[in-house]
Amino acid sequence: MGGQRQIRPGKVYQTMTTLMNHRIFPTVKVQQPIWYKVVESIPPAEILTRPFPPQHKKQNPKTRRPSRLFQPQPLVYEEDELRTTFYKDHPWELARPRMIIEMDGKDSRRYDWSKGLIQPGMPLCGESVVQRQLWMMHNVPDITKEQAYDIVRREFYALRQEEEVERRIAKEEAQMVGAYFGKSFSQVGMQLEDEQFEKWKKWAGKQIDAVQTEQDAAYTNFEAEDVDVDNIDLDEIVEPVAEEVPVQK
Repeated sequence: MGGQRQIRPGKVYQTMTTLMNHRIFPTVKVQQPIWYKVVESIPPAEILTRPFPPQHKKQNPKTRRPSRLFQPQPLVYEEDELRTTFYKDHPWELARPRMIIEMDGKDSRRYDWSKGLIQPGMPLCGESVVQRQLWMMHNVPDITKEQAYDIVRREFYALRQEEEVERRIAKEEAQMVGAYFGKSFSQVGMQLEDEQFEKWKKWAGKQIDAVQTEQDAAYTNFEAEDVDVDNIDLDEIVEPVAEEVPVQK
């Protein structure tokens, strides 16, 4: 090395730039890699020692060598606990379709959670409950996390009930003018479950018949003989036994 360090990761950007500018076929355009702009803005480190990551929580003073010292620590936000509590109580909310498309990345700045759960451009979901509860915890005096959760949860139930009523009325109105709706997801699921149950009943019946046939075949060679208990001569049974027993002197 000649006393000079060679930091090869730091030359990735320069090497790729050289390859893109000096091409064998000048008319052929070389596609720029996806990571090119990222490496340009955030170049790799040129030091051989691993940097100590920022600590988001206090270390235990009793541990001299904490495990995973150089690994990044997990980021924990206040909303995480609220979100976990809500989806633990309402797991089926995760099955609802979500819209995650944002217009300019600043949609959250246009939301005013002091006005309620309904926000412009954002459908009602569990995240509305979390943000509304968080706003109440920080802005309503003398309110606990549980009290804010109960208040927001009642508002959420009322809005969900309104949506269900509107959906049913719209379906009834459409049926009155001749619209036809197929089976719901619950009906399709029950139909598939019934079909599988009927298949299982046929399979179970065949298995029971096979086991019964094997049991009948096992006892065909061991037929019980008819014995008349009233005509048994006990002397014929006792005499052979008496001859076998030795006489004690």
